[in-house]
Amino acid sequence: MLRRLARWLGVALVLILGSGYAAINLSGHDPQRWHVDPVSAGLRGTPNEILAAPPGTTAAAPHIATQVHAASQRALLARFDAVARAQPRTQVVAGDVESGMISYVQRTPVIGFPDYLTVKAVPVGDGAGLVVWSRSRYGRDDLGANRQRVRTWLGELGEGAAPAHTPAHTPGQPSSTDS
Repeated sequence: MLRRLARWLGVALVLILGSGYAAINLSGHDPQRWHVDPVSAGLRGTPNEILAAPPGTTAAAPHIATQVHAASQRALLARFDAVARAQPRTQVVAGDVESGMISYVQRTPVIGFPDYLTVKAVPVGDGAGLVVWSRSRYGRDDLGANRQRVRTWLGELGEGAAPAHTPAHTPGQPSSTDS
């Protein structure tokens, strides 16, 4: 009797987990919800989202300051697009280089939770900068996954993205990275 109950409980557990996995991985990507201009987007204020931008270019204060590049907006966005498309489990949800804004979805390795990232190149002085908004679809905390993704992808462009609230290091003054 106990074996039979254990077997049915096991089957029920597999069905529940399988249904959850299917719901997460087969859920569509609504461009109306995820392809939103990161320059004017209102942040939710949750730990599972990150905004990176050149200071003064977005309605919300960025978490990470991005660099200004001596490149056109189109060229900078094309470079970022190449980096994004080379990432595992990543696909374009909406937009393209020509439209000036692209939204991507990248899924987590095991369960396949979707995280959305929207990037837009903006004019800054004589160059261009990237505004990057990365956020999770599910949950409230992502254990820093979106922050790490933004830092990694920007790093592949050669950016040393710094926290927006941290003052720049002054030469001759000790910093937290000096040893």
